[in-house]
Amino acid sequence: MSHNIAHPIGESELILTAHGTIYHLDIAPEHLAPTVIFVGDPGRVKEVSKHFDEVTHTAHHREFITHTGRIGDKPMTVVSTGIGPDNIDIVFNELDALVNIDFNTRAIKEEKTSLSIFRLGTCGALQTDIHTDGLVISSHAIGLDNLMHYYKMHNTPDESYILNEFRHHTRLDMSHIIPYISESSIALRKYFGAPYQHGITVTCPGFYGPQGRTLRLQPAFPHLLDAMGTFRCQNHRIVNFEMETSAIYGLGKLLGHKCLSINSVVANRANKTFSKDHKKAVNNMISGALEIISSIS
Repeated sequence: MSHNIAHPIGESELILTAHGTIYHLDIAPEHLAPTVIFVGDPGRVKEVSKHFDEVTHTAHHREFITHTGRIGDKPMTVVSTGIGPDNIDIVFNELDALVNIDFNTRAIKEEKTSLSIFRLGTCGALQTDIHTDGLVISSHAIGLDNLMHYYKMHNTPDESYILNEFRHHTRLDMSHIIPYISESSIALRKYFGAPYQHGITVTCPGFYGPQGRTLRLQPAFPHLLDAMGTFRCQNHRIVNFEMETSAIYGLGKLLGHKCLSINSVVANRANKTFSKDHKKAVNNMISGALEIISSIS
C-alpha cells in the first residue's frame, strides 16, 4: 500500500519503540549518518568502527548492531544486516524511514534524503581470473530470490536486455525462478578503480543448493553454476555471487538511495579454492574501502 505524503502511517506499519527508535534497528533519526556501511556479520561492525576517529552512538538489537561515528569530519554509520535478502528488506526500509518519514507525525516528508550505502561483504568468484582475496565491485546485481517481486519495480532498457539474455543463457526462462536485476550507483562506482574488478553479481537465496553446493541433497539446477560463469552480454560478465546485493540495489533504486557493493573473494568456485587467510583479506578490504569512502564529498 502506498501512502500520501500527508497521510499518517499506522502503528502496525511503522513500528516505533516507546523511546522513539525504529523497531528492529533500535535507533532514532539522529543516530544515523548520511553514509552507511552494511556488513553481514555482526562481529564485523567493530572491525569497521575501529577505524573511526570517534564513535558517538552504538545500538544492539537481535542481529542488528549499529555504530555511528566519524572519520575526520565525515560522519558514518555501520550496521550489521545478517544474512540474506529478507534481512536487507528490514534494514533498508527502516533506514529509509529514519530519514524520509517524520516520526512525530508519521507522515512521509516532502523533501527526501538520499543515503550513500556501501556493502562490505564476502563472496564466491565465478571466473578463473578472479583469485581469492581479490576485490570485486558489483556493477549490476541479478537476484534469484523473490524479494523485489513484492515491490513495483521498473528496469532501464539496458537492465532488461541483460536480464533477458541471462534468463535465456541459464535456461531459467523455462523454470519457476524469475530473476530480477538492478544497477549500482555509477556516482559511487566511479571512485573504485584498480585493483577492484567490476562485473555482475548474482544474489542467491541460500548458501548450499542455490549456490550449487552438494552435501546430501542434489541441486535442481546442476548446470546453473557453469551457466553463470560462461554468461556474456555486451561487455558484461558475471564475476561473483553472494546473498544480499540484488536486494540492496533494488530497494536503493526504488527509494532513491545510492548503493554500491564491495566484496572480498573468499572462495573461487571455478578454481575450487578458498582463501588461506580470509580474515586478513576482509580487514584489508575494510581499510581500503574506508579510505576511499571517507574521501568522497
